[in-house]
Amino acid sequence: MTTKKFIFQAHKILGLTTGIVVFIVAITGCFWAFNVEIESLFNDKKIIEIQNKPLITPTKAKLIAEKIFPENTVHGTLYKKGDDAVEVIFYDREPEFYQSVFLNPYTGEVIRVEDHFSGFFAFILKGHVRLWLPRAIGEQVVGVSILIFILIIISGFIIWIPKKKKNLKQRLTFDWKDTTRWKRKNFDLHTVVGFYICSFALILAFTGSMMSYNWLKYVVYKSTGGEKEARFFIPENLSDVSEKGDVVPMDFLIEKLQKENPQAAAFELHYPKTEEQSIYVEVTNSKGLFYDSDFRFFDQNTLEEIETKSIFGKYENAKVADKIQRMNYDIHIGAIGGIVGKIIAFLVSLLTATLPVTGVLLWYGRNYKKNKVSVINN
Repeated sequence: MTTKKFIFQAHKILGLTTGIVVFIVAITGCFWAFNVEIESLFNDKKIIEIQNKPLITPTKAKLIAEKIFPENTVHGTLYKKGDDAVEVIFYDREPEFYQSVFLNPYTGEVIRVEDHFSGFFAFILKGHVRLWLPRAIGEQVVGVSILIFILIIISGFIIWIPKKKKNLKQRLTFDWKDTTRWKRKNFDLHTVVGFYICSFALILAFTGSMMSYNWLKYVVYKSTGGEKEARFFIPENLSDVSEKGDVVPMDFLIEKLQKENPQAAAFELHYPKTEEQSIYVEVTNSKGLFYDSDFRFFDQNTLEEIETKSIFGKYENAKVADKIQRMNYDIHIGAIGGIVGKIIAFLVSLLTATLPVTGVLLWYGRNYKKNKVSVINN
């Protein structure tokens, strides 16, 4: 068996093995590309009149929201602009729970409650990351299948390369005539489409794999010259103050940060889980983007800012290797390129979903033809 024939057999077997997973992940990724824009059209956001009053404190927001979900864990509280509700986010991994309580930023009145695990896009996301299976099983199946899909893309490109230059045009265009049979059209759909999207599909698959596997994230980070810790963690306080008074320093933090960063889109405050843990605040600098967010940490007793050794710190301190890691999700969903990037991600995901279909039809056509010839000869 020649090398190219071996690669072809591997391409076929791997494609048939992971085809259904790749199809589901690709088609759900296609739907997910514009989830923010589509959901905003149906968002029943209540515009709040801006008042010359202080916003409710994180402590008060948490106390109000916990009355609605007393058995669940507050993940953080999100502060946006003055005419936006304050969002208290609840999240538990086991059993799964992900809901938000929206409050009037001035009075603390409950405006609405939202379940992030319900609705069309929640269904789509579960399919994309775990095939609607239990988390422990589904995430592993998707992760392994996408790693295999990377090999399928590379092997497909090797198979695509024609032996003779005169056949190159045939691999680049749809040269169909009225007499062209469906098998030929299907072959062209698989090879021509596959060639034009392979580089983009490889990027989407690789960035998805980086989110699935920390070891891959670490390898990429270190190979690009990274010097920090390629993981997120919350540092401990600098002080050892243990006495608790009536004044909670954390309640002054959001107002302080808003004055320092008036152009920021949002501030998400995460409550310390222990007396030793610092306060973590994620500052969103660009709406719709994640990579340029600032991850800031403050001593919960003194509000002294604490520097982190992680890549997730202030964006202005990020080096090239750090930025590559931080941009991973925005690249994966196309947001890094704005609306054009999302359109590209949408089209690539849609066309990627066709490859398992045309590939199975190619395999079926060849085997069906052989069986039919065998029957006729007998």
